[in-house]
Amino acid sequence: MEIKLGQGTGLQSYLWEENVPLMQKGKHKELVKRAYECADKNCRVFPLRENVFTAMRLTSLQTTRVVIIGQDPYFNEHPGKGPEAHGLCFSVKEGIPIPPSLRNILQEVNDSVYNGKKVSIDSDLTRWARQGVLLLNASLTVIAKRPNSHAGLGWHQLTDDIIETISRKKDSVVFMLWGAFAQKKTTLIDRQKHLVLATSHPSPLSAHRGFMGSGVFVKCNEYLKSHGLQPIKW
Repeated sequence: MEIKLGQGTGLQSYLWEENVPLMQKGKHKELVKRAYECADKNCRVFPLRENVFTAMRLTSLQTTRVVIIGQDPYFNEHPGKGPEAHGLCFSVKEGIPIPPSLRNILQEVNDSVYNGKKVSIDSDLTRWARQGVLLLNASLTVIAKRPNSHAGLGWHQLTDDIIETISRKKDSVVFMLWGAFAQKKTTLIDRQKHLVLATSHPSPLSAHRGFMGSGVFVKCNEYLKSHGLQPIKW
């Protein structure tokens, strides 16, 4: 399985598989095989197999400027429309009802970046990923209707290794850590050369305890511009 990356400078290779130690050992292929063994026994696994590594296909190591860390893929599906999960954390494709956390994310973007105008309304965050925002869940698969069902499979070790690799090999990356789970990843990040923006989770249960009104998207762009990098068009 090839995970194609874009071109750039400063890295000997642009392939995740050639930079992330556990991927060099083929751990990602082993995990995919284990994750979808369940699918052979009449249970459904999300996202669809071909979408497991969408985040890394769309956002190369070289182009990564921002990392947003989620916990688990969405575990619901909608009749006639398919699963919510499609390989990008927090994102759902057009036509899928917008989950509450994503609704709050888009509201915060519009309130802070666009002065309350409803500019960022598309639920499919592919547009962010193509600009260098790595939308990475800690677990890359989940069994339908069973949240965190693959948390113990080994994905967390792999995605921790991805985060550490970005921290080690890149400079001036913005890591957005929303909620207690994501904030545990702080130990993987060199804060001397990267920016960590930590807030509460955008879930309705906690969004008003720090996420809403945090200005994280504005702060992110200010940091990128101050380091000579293109801001994100949120």
